Amino acid sequence: MKKIGFLSFGHWADYPGYKTRTASDTILQSIELAVESEKIGLDGAYFRVHHFAAQLASPFPLLAAIGAKTKNIEIGTGVIDMRYENPLYMVEDAGAADIIAEGRLQLGISRGSPEQVIDGWRFFGYEPEENDNDAEMARKKSLLFLERLNGKGFAPPSPNPMFPNPPGLLRLEPYSEGLRERIWWGAASNATAVWAAENGMNLQSSTLKYDENGKPFHIQQAEQIRMFKEAWKKAGHTRIPRTSVSRSIFAIVNDQDRLYFGNQRKEKDQLGYIEQDKRAIFGRSYAAEPEQLIKELREDEAIQEADTLLLTIPNTLGVEYNIHLLNSILKYVAPELGWK
Repeated sequence: MKKIGFLSFGHWADYPGYKTRTASDTILQSIELAVESEKIGLDGAYFRVHHFAAQLASPFPLLAAIGAKTKNIEIGTGVIDMRYENPLYMVEDAGAADIIAEGRLQLGISRGSPEQVIDGWRFFGYEPEENDNDAEMARKKSLLFLERLNGKGFAPPSPNPMFPNPPGLLRLEPYSEGLRERIWWGAASNATAVWAAENGMNLQSSTLKYDENGKPFHIQQAEQIRMFKEAWKKAGHTRIPRTSVSRSIFAIVNDQDRLYFGNQRKEKDQLGYIEQDKRAIFGRSYAAEPEQLIKELREDEAIQEADTLLLTIPNTLGVEYNIHLLNSILKYVAPELGWK
């Protein structure tokens, strides 16, 4: 049994073929897409977070709105760039959104990817500590976020408060029990996957990772997941961790699918650089008739290793067509792989 969700990058632009021409289009359609995805039985609705771009940015109003309009679907991010975040304010936002969703938030956090502007987090008022870089700043913020999610008091109360305080140190409110166990780390390397396990976070592995041994992408990613699981076991955590991988998978079942994706099939991994000194490997896309997809997905080691599959979607094509794409996977592909 595998959980299947969608991952939306939340693009918009004033292009003739786009259904999302404005920020309003994208945000409102994101809510509608989650609602309709729940109706067809999808397990999760996840959203990317990018700043200084015509894409989704502040996630918590969106997650709260979806939580208020749905009952069962998991609602998450993939990922929140912690370089831009105030960890304590984020604890409050996340707690409120999780309460609205009645405990369905699955928050992916990470250092984030290269952004649209140079050191964009500096415009948000953040600077790494002396001798730290932005990645270390993100990890420290993440650990503080995790610590404050535990619900334990840490702040001395005022001797003259506006309202009566409970005894002892005060915690951030609202506190949402169980949210700490539903935090995921988006890892681009084996080392950060191990670090995530040691700190009790679930693992999100995207459609790219650093090329660490020259093997095919899906094999490197499967190795990363196994390293994470082993590190989790060594850390002595008692709960079972979750792991997810993202893929672009399109089942071609009609002429419209063939028009959009018939020539977009990528059978080989791609190599490139997302940072000047680090080579990355990008996983292939899958686009074929269901029977062929089933054969190919059975050979993807990382998909088999993970418990959750996030399907990247072309959100600019609108809600109706994306529901068709997702339903095609649920109807024609997933059952044959024993996922649903």
